Amino acid sequence: MNLNEAIEARRSIRAYKADTTIEKSVVLDIIRTAQFAPSWKNSQTARYYVVMTSEKLAEVKKNCLPEFNQKNSGNAPVLIVTAFEKNRAGFNTEGIPDNELGNEWGAYDLGLQNMLLMLKAKEYGLDTLVMGIRNADALRAELSIPDSQEVVSVIALGYRDIEPAMPKRKDIDDITTIF
Repeated sequence: MNLNEAIEARRSIRAYKADTTIEKSVVLDIIRTAQFAPSWKNSQTARYYVVMTSEKLAEVKKNCLPEFNQKNSGNAPVLIVTAFEKNRAGFNTEGIPDNELGNEWGAYDLGLQNMLLMLKAKEYGLDTLVMGIRNADALRAELSIPDSQEVVSVIALGYRDIEPAMPKRKDIDDITTIF
């Protein structure tokens, strides 16, 4: 699968096949690939918390996701909680923001990594759903995520059990200004 095929085939999947597993080595390779994304001054602040055991999956879904995201990620055999180290990307060595965005650079960098993660997953034939509606405090407690990290999302990973259509995209002329 080439890059364009992976981009065009990727969808936000809200129904996963039951009774499937994903090898730990595959998950680690997916995350390893994500590490190649650029980051502010090569700060590499992304952090991943991988939930794979059935017991922990049930706990995290029940305690950390709203009911609709519990349903959306229902049979997904892996959840990946994404976070970033605060006050590094977008900051100078004295801890002062380099511009008005400050910690938003950490979220930006993590988004770049997460997109590579999702494309690598697609290359493996896996599908994803990024869930931003989650309980960060409950995730922090459930997975021992330190306060120095900002919890951003939960990514469901698994094999799709539906074939959703591609949502319509805006026209390029509506989103681009060329000078």
